[in-house]
Amino acid sequence: MTLIKSISGIRGTIGGKTADNLTPIDAVKFASAYGVFIKNRNSNKDKIKVVIGRDARISGKMISSLVANTLVGLGIDVVDLGLSTTPTVEVAVPLEAADGGIILTASHNPKQWNALKLLNEKGEFLNGSEGEKILALAESEDFEFADVDDLGNYTKDSSYLEKHIKEVLNLDLVDVDAIKKANFKVVVDGVNSTGGVFIPALLKELNVACVELYCTPNGQFPHNPEPLKEHLTDISELVVKEKADLGIVVDPDVDRLAIVSEDGSMFGEEYTLVACADYVLGKLGGGNTVSNLSSSRALRDVTEKHDGTYTASAVGEVNVVIKMKETNTVIGGEGNGGIIYPASHYGRDSLVGVALFLSHLAHQKVSCKTLRDSYPSYFMSKNKIQLTPSIDVDAILKQMATTYVNEDVNTIDGVKIDFAEEWIHLRKSNTEPIIRIYTEAKSQKAANALAERFISEIKELIA
Repeated sequence: MTLIKSISGIRGTIGGKTADNLTPIDAVKFASAYGVFIKNRNSNKDKIKVVIGRDARISGKMISSLVANTLVGLGIDVVDLGLSTTPTVEVAVPLEAADGGIILTASHNPKQWNALKLLNEKGEFLNGSEGEKILALAESEDFEFADVDDLGNYTKDSSYLEKHIKEVLNLDLVDVDAIKKANFKVVVDGVNSTGGVFIPALLKELNVACVELYCTPNGQFPHNPEPLKEHLTDISELVVKEKADLGIVVDPDVDRLAIVSEDGSMFGEEYTLVACADYVLGKLGGGNTVSNLSSSRALRDVTEKHDGTYTASAVGEVNVVIKMKETNTVIGGEGNGGIIYPASHYGRDSLVGVALFLSHLAHQKVSCKTLRDSYPSYFMSKNKIQLTPSIDVDAILKQMATTYVNEDVNTIDGVKIDFAEEWIHLRKSNTEPIIRIYTEAKSQKAANALAERFISEIKELIA
């Protein structure tokens, strides 16, 4: 089964059987549930408006058409941004005074996948209780469609590329003049999706020389679209060949940002947020930051350097945003290269990340590699333990928390144990009997050893 329903939306592989894969029927059903949910929560309004946009994956046009026309059939007005990015749709929802938004993207998943990501009237992801209501509506199929005279209106709007870029350039801490004077040369890997359009357009406004790699938005991903080191050999080689100052890599929906240094080495997804936070905190004279429990300790270190307070949230963008609002955070995000900058909006935004990163690099007047070397170095290891369905995973996690009660233990999302020099995060999978194991230490050897140690301890518990 490759159809995954969750509180954040629905995703699956295209084709196959209804309820097993993401078929046209499943797309219509879930869009109907979302539309009814939005209408119910705005029952005092005569007209409801929803913004939609999609990445460039092959199935995008089909899924987008199905979703748009389903909403129109419910009597909802639709503003279709067409080829867009996740953060662009998030920005457009409040600018359009819309009641919600849907992004048609499966993020970093391969080309056979697609998904519906659901937004509220603020352009932010729905919370858990809201997502549960939509899942219940989809299950019940309690939909009532509009009469012919009450159908919604459909409008296409291609202006949000320019609007989003303008919004980024107008941010107080984006130093356009400094970036222009730096005369940067950058290689961009847009993985043949919308980042290949939006990132070069932003760089053009900043007078940054741009070498495009895989920037044709045809959905034919030339490599695994998750921006990890093992997938980015082509851009690493091209950055060196072109004598570029850095490389910029985004995922298909442009909410994750990875940087390649001038020598072809990875700046590191975890360190995109660290660098941007260093810049923002430095300019503001301090402030609070948030990332999820599985993100690098380097953000905490940089935050404390600026006399700020770092807080960890449960994994998931909506959880990061909730914690950011609670703590009045000036910048936060996720260690997967997701920058959330509240001065712009509460969503991961690679355009904002690029602008802040280049501002920082221009002010520091150092190479990308030198900047990376200025931050504390940590190394991660990611593993998992496959369990039998009969094993009580929650009991295992509780036992691990009890065993290490004298350490700094956080149980808001699984169990995270912070030791003096390293940490481990154990998380239960919501879909299969697996414990995911994330570790970080000051060497790869130490991170791997910590993971192996806990794998052995868990195996002893279940023996």
